[in-house]
Amino acid sequence: MADNNKEATFVVHINKCENESWQGQVTWADRDEKINFRSAMELMNIMDAALDSEE
Repeated sequence: MADNNKEATFVVHINKCENESWQGQVTWADRDEKINFRSAMELMNIMDAALDSEE
């Protein structure tokens, strides 16, 4: 069975809340990479993809 324990540090800045969701910017601290997001779901997808790309 593969080890699925992955770690990363993210800094999330919420700029506003519109249409029942968050908009802002997430910084992947380990790489100093900044990405804007338009919803909480998009934020989760960004962080999930970042963890998958570390393999």
